[in-house]
Amino acid sequence: MFEKSTWIRLPRNVVVGHGVLDQTVEAIDELHLTGRPLVVTSPTPREVAGDRVAEGFAAAGTDPAVTTVETASFGAVEGVVATAEEMDAGFLVGVGGGKAIDITKMAADELGLGFVSVPTAASHDGIVSGRGSVPEGDTRHSVAAEPPLAVVADTEVLAEAPWRLTTAGCADIISNYTAVKDWQLANRLKNVEYSEYAGALSQMTAEMLVENSASIKQGLEESAWIVVKALVSSGVAMSIAGSSRPASGAEHLFSHQLDRLAEDPGLHGHQVGVGSILTEYLHSGQRGEWVDIRDALASIDAPTTAADLGIDPETVIEALTTAHRIRDRYTILGDGVSEAAAREVARATGVI
Repeated sequence: MFEKSTWIRLPRNVVVGHGVLDQTVEAIDELHLTGRPLVVTSPTPREVAGDRVAEGFAAAGTDPAVTTVETASFGAVEGVVATAEEMDAGFLVGVGGGKAIDITKMAADELGLGFVSVPTAASHDGIVSGRGSVPEGDTRHSVAAEPPLAVVADTEVLAEAPWRLTTAGCADIISNYTAVKDWQLANRLKNVEYSEYAGALSQMTAEMLVENSASIKQGLEESAWIVVKALVSSGVAMSIAGSSRPASGAEHLFSHQLDRLAEDPGLHGHQVGVGSILTEYLHSGQRGEWVDIRDALASIDAPTTAADLGIDPETVIEALTTAHRIRDRYTILGDGVSEAAAREVARATGVI
């Protein structure tokens, strides 16, 4: 008897393009959310977009509240929860980069309230996914949460964000190449459930970034359009799969271990990009697609070496040999890569 079932949670409204920030209230009205909105943002995004979103609610006759978070932490999540409960918020609107949106997402999940994502930087696929990432000490926790009910991504705002944030978002998407390969490997060797639809969507998204990498330029609004559409597609793939598997494999384990080991870790997207070069070599060897990944990253000014990341080569080796311990997720790393093998891979790819 066939008994399989699934429950896919996707955003109802995705509004992307020039000047759409001023359509935020309209996009939310169609969701039929009730009560006072709580706008959660951080200092710079508040100046860029947060106050404009709040002014839009006020002009529409709604009395919004605004809270600003300084750091990404579980304490910040609890602070937003407390603020929302005190004002009896009806729904939450996250305005900012990864920090503000992840905190809002996790707070909304804890409260059981609707959440709307308004990114001000195209730095990672968390703007639409059902997962939040928050550091705690030398560890970064990735936790399940509800995906946003709507996403409003203004390409004019995104194009003005620091270029390194955009390149980090590109690298995060390009790393889907190896994430999907790890997922397929786990399916074959460990019988991990695999979704052909989610896997194909994630892989297509990575290919779209690689094929268009030459046209992604700093300050070009069309580049922001390409990147944010890819980030949305990646987040949707995770929602379809019901896990982060379509966009998180060994390259993410490598990045999480760098967060623990490095004195000054790089941006998440940049680290997974370098991790993808290394893990693609493990998948396919000297003549594999790792060269295409490296060249695509280089063409958008994203790091391709330990030096580019500002991380000591020995830390890269340690991260690659110990990353399999991060979580119980089968990848090309298996039960660990030897130090000799890690050095060979890192040198062959030019990472060290």
